[in-house]
Amino acid sequence: MARDFDLLVVGDANPDVVLSGAPRGLAYGQREQLVSGGDLVLGGSGAITACGAARLGLRTAFAGRVGDDAAGRFVLGALADRGVDVSHCVIDSRPTAMTVVLADGADRAILTSPGCLPYLTVEDVPRGVARHVHVSSYFLQPGLAPGLPGFLAGERRSGATTSLDTNDDPAGTWEGLGDVLGEVDVFLPNASEATAIASRLFGIGHECVEATAARLGGLGPAVAVKDGGNGALAWRSGELVRTGALPVEPVDTVGAGDSFNAGFIAAMLREMSLRECLETAVTCGSLSTRAAGGTAAQPTWKDL
Repeated sequence: MARDFDLLVVGDANPDVVLSGAPRGLAYGQREQLVSGGDLVLGGSGAITACGAARLGLRTAFAGRVGDDAAGRFVLGALADRGVDVSHCVIDSRPTAMTVVLADGADRAILTSPGCLPYLTVEDVPRGVARHVHVSSYFLQPGLAPGLPGFLAGERRSGATTSLDTNDDPAGTWEGLGDVLGEVDVFLPNASEATAIASRLFGIGHECVEATAARLGGLGPAVAVKDGGNGALAWRSGELVRTGALPVEPVDTVGAGDSFNAGFIAAMLREMSLRECLETAVTCGSLSTRAAGGTAAQPTWKDL
């Protein structure tokens, strides 16, 4: 079946205001505090993944919701400038989501106003247009969650592969993923997310990340876990591989996990081995940290 795109990303897109050198304690009482740097960049896990995939040569489309406002126009323009098709985005009467990232070295705090994000549903998403469908930020989009298992099942029946990166759960409950993971070919959490999700699904305490990946993989998907300075690991059908992080001096780690996602998907669509997919993903995530924001330093396939 001919497809218009290699990849359809379903998820979140918003402006990120990234403040570098942010203090650990904010001074209220109208006190002004200075930071070392500030950037206005494209944000949202889905948007950054889409840009990374387009940068790697995939024909990429993005489906989500943005407001009919300056922030929404910024988002759509930034995606289009990076080669991402935005014809399937819904323009909402509610405001575009907005995020402030307070970065302190490799660590960061994230403040998000969700705006129109919670109102995306599977009815907004086109069917059968891409070889692979990736879903981001599951917990920021409660309107999407109820129909997601059926939507992903339908895409798989039509011949597409699927992936999911839940990102963080602001509520800390990690609920509702059992049915979804059964319809996902690749699950892409970080180590803390994988631990929290496994604890919720299986009622277990702390275990090593390798065991957690295997436990989650027992629900059906291959599992690729981002493990910070330890690199990453992947599990599929009993095969376990691990690779270390690249020795890169990071400028900004915002979006590194989303660039990891793009690399893994691009390598998978090239039918590379599990180890090659993981090594490509880690390289993409590491190189993306060389500049502020999630998209400025994303590599091309030639860079890899």
